[in-house]
Amino acid sequence: PAPGTRHPPPLPRSAFRLTPSAAPRRPEASAMLSYGLRTSLQRAGRRAASTEAAAAAAVPTVKNLIGGVFEESSATTWYDVHNPATQEIVARVPQSTQAEMERAVAAAKEAFPAWRSTPVQQRQRVMFKLQQLIRENEDRLAEAVTLEQGKTLPDARGDVFRGLEVVELCCNASTHLAGDTLENLASGLDTYSVRQPLGVCAGIAPFNFPAMIPCWMFPVAVAAGNTYVFKPSERVPGASMLLAELAQEAGLPDGVLNIIHGGPDAVNFICDDPSIRAVSFVGGDAAGKHIFARATAAGKRAQCNMGAKNHAVVLPDADKDTVINQLIGAAVGAAGQRCMAISATIFVGETREWVAELAAKAAELRVGPGMESGSDLGPLISPKARERAERLIQMGEDAGARIVLDGRGAKVEGYPHGNWLGPTVLEGVTTDNPVYTEEVFGPVLSCMTADSLDEAIAIINANNYGNGTAIFTNSGAAARRFAYEVDVGQVGINAPIPVPVPFASSFTGSRGSFRGDLHFYGRQGFMFVTQSKTVTSVWKGDGGAVRAAPLTMPTPGKQ
Repeated sequence: PAPGTRHPPPLPRSAFRLTPSAAPRRPEASAMLSYGLRTSLQRAGRRAASTEAAAAAAVPTVKNLIGGVFEESSATTWYDVHNPATQEIVARVPQSTQAEMERAVAAAKEAFPAWRSTPVQQRQRVMFKLQQLIRENEDRLAEAVTLEQGKTLPDARGDVFRGLEVVELCCNASTHLAGDTLENLASGLDTYSVRQPLGVCAGIAPFNFPAMIPCWMFPVAVAAGNTYVFKPSERVPGASMLLAELAQEAGLPDGVLNIIHGGPDAVNFICDDPSIRAVSFVGGDAAGKHIFARATAAGKRAQCNMGAKNHAVVLPDADKDTVINQLIGAAVGAAGQRCMAISATIFVGETREWVAELAAKAAELRVGPGMESGSDLGPLISPKARERAERLIQMGEDAGARIVLDGRGAKVEGYPHGNWLGPTVLEGVTTDNPVYTEEVFGPVLSCMTADSLDEAIAIINANNYGNGTAIFTNSGAAARRFAYEVDVGQVGINAPIPVPVPFASSFTGSRGSFRGDLHFYGRQGFMFVTQSKTVTSVWKGDGGAVRAAPLTMPTPGKQ
């Protein structure tokens, strides 16, 4: 609008079409989940207050997996796993004891020599069987994800599928483990290199992708001949436990995969234990920086995917309908709880006029529990996460941004305790606004403006993060220039969430979004969990005896 023009009021919170609960989906018997615990997909509020104590006593506990056995922890500290749509406690996760964590590492260490010596073809066959079992159990895995994390079932199936693709990559591990050979560097002298497993590796997973991220970690490591200690997020253990069961069924020997649980104590144990050679982490900035510093100080390899502020750039020649639909999906899908979500969009030139139409279309989305059909986005993971996102929205408005669509206070009939936050759009956001400088991790889109592509690139490159970015344009020249000049690890051209498929590339976030050298999955993923060994051999046959001590620098190729 021109200076002095009165802005239209933000779309009211009542504009959201919220999923009704008149006919809630009643889970079938097949929805029972078994992952070292058993629970059912139940709606909160079905238990009367007088039965709360009995219900709490009946909450199942998540088991450790040590040496091939799912076993009850003797922990004294427990974490409650909540259904974020209801706040119902669906399971309790232990802080594995020091002795339990040490036994898990010992089991992995004991299993390593035999597993390392297992021919790679046999390890690949385990991966073939695992990918088959994941396909057959897709619904069970997706239901576990939705129950504990809250995302819609279709989105949870996508979570499972993107993990499955990494397991499929591991079915061809030998290609990524092959070495190099060069013969006859001198008379009878040959050199060859091999990639060998490190030993015991470990992974620490986040809450937002309960199926995909575990598959980024342990399948690559064990396919390469390592053994593994894995710590799922204490908020969403179910999918990890199911994957572990399936890995056992696929033929993974006892001790090759072990699972411990907990919070900071388990994280620090993994960083410190001298038998663990490499640590993988996906999650937030503070934890990632801590893990990288502590693990590397202990002499370990570490790869840490951390926070993000992913920008999209919209040029005037882009197709408006395509841009609006793609931005809405990229910003609010999974309730914005993706490290590759588009949280900031830079509208170049006259495209800034598209914001109102984008907000109006986003207001049509249905907020509701992931288990019920018709929900477009589910709850945030916790009340604390919702409160933080709402606080940043308010801070953004206080700093001068205008709320075009306000998702705060969203209500879903029949689910009064869900962590609901509807799609939210702010315009007039500047680079010093808290809603921009902080990672909101919710269904919140910050709209910015620029007069040129140069200005848009400068905004992105000045930001600390480098996980992902995208440009919408019909100009090949503009797209190529953007891809060349933008300092971000993963670039989409008319593709808002450019997460590479594992057959093509590794996940290559950069700058403040990543600490380490070698990235997850793809060829780099196998390089991270292996080490190179070079062998130089001399076989000269008759007449090749050495008759005097060679005291100078070896120069076999010198003429």
